[in-house]
Amino acid sequence: MEQTQFPCPACGANVQFDPATQQLHCSYCGHTAAIEDVQKHTEELDYLKSLESLEAQATIEESVVVHCNACGAETTLPPNITGSRCPFCDSPIVSRTKRVSHLQPQSLLPFRITHKQAMDAYTRWLHGLWFAPSRLKKMARIEERLRGLYLPYWTYDSHTRTAYTGMRGDDYFITESYTTIVNGKPVVRTRQVRKTRWRPVSGNVRVNFDDILILASHSLPRSLADELEPWDLRELVAYKPEFLAGFTTQSYEVDLKNGFGIARNRMTPIIDNAIRQDIGGDHQRILTANTRYYNITFKHILLPVWLASYMYHNKVYRFMINARTGEVQGLRPWSAWKISLAVLAGLIVVLIVLGIMFSQ
Repeated sequence: MEQTQFPCPACGANVQFDPATQQLHCSYCGHTAAIEDVQKHTEELDYLKSLESLEAQATIEESVVVHCNACGAETTLPPNITGSRCPFCDSPIVSRTKRVSHLQPQSLLPFRITHKQAMDAYTRWLHGLWFAPSRLKKMARIEERLRGLYLPYWTYDSHTRTAYTGMRGDDYFITESYTTIVNGKPVVRTRQVRKTRWRPVSGNVRVNFDDILILASHSLPRSLADELEPWDLRELVAYKPEFLAGFTTQSYEVDLKNGFGIARNRMTPIIDNAIRQDIGGDHQRILTANTRYYNITFKHILLPVWLASYMYHNKVYRFMINARTGEVQGLRPWSAWKISLAVLAGLIVVLIVLGIMFSQ
């Protein structure tokens, strides 16, 4: 993980990208500068060709890989930095050097939510937690630890064609006679009984996918990051390092090929649903499904989040804020005694209501 720096042309201090004005800003002398020639960028790259020539297309650079023993996250630092604190749990980290080969990002979504807006969103989220420990609000102060981070993502487009075999079940009803006892005497009556008639089927379905979004980081829970969606990917702009000024950027840990494997897993239930619709009937069974993926394209993009973590009872709790929409997602502790008191209070209310009912 590394931070891009740009010197201020007026005073020489490092400028930062300001989400509020969408310009570079120097906090020391107040100088501002627009990022020139900003263009939307949604170009897709050919997946198979990129896999074949990844070595030739990639930028090979010397990076410092740092490993956090507390949470297990691995990030990178610029070569001249040998130690830091983990952005995912704020623990000290130790570095080791290795060469990495990776594709540069094509496009990104710039930060839109400011640090103050992110803090306000976090505070509202924190105060809205039910059954949180009383000391949590004091211990979870993260003003200085709230960091802007660009997370790496892949997006995949693909056409699919699936040949399947299965069974179609159509319901029908038959009239069935049965004997029952009425007034001590046996009586014959009839009823409708549902049956299912199964027959083998086969066919082909085509499903096209657009912008299947895959987090290319192992450092955060994927389920937590997925809750930050949707992202306004139509607003992607061409990658320019000026957008990264003042923020940290993580290189991808999930490579292009493994990312597409995750994307395929997301496509599978959608394809299965298309097969069931094609089979029709009242019930469907899928026996075999062979899918061919073609016209596969991808983008390597960066998406902005505000990230912080805090320790509570020796356990790390992380939270993230979508830096475009302000959506907050995070992990939180629960207060066992508050939950117990709530359950006890509920039981008391029930007993009072029952007592009133039986006294009347």
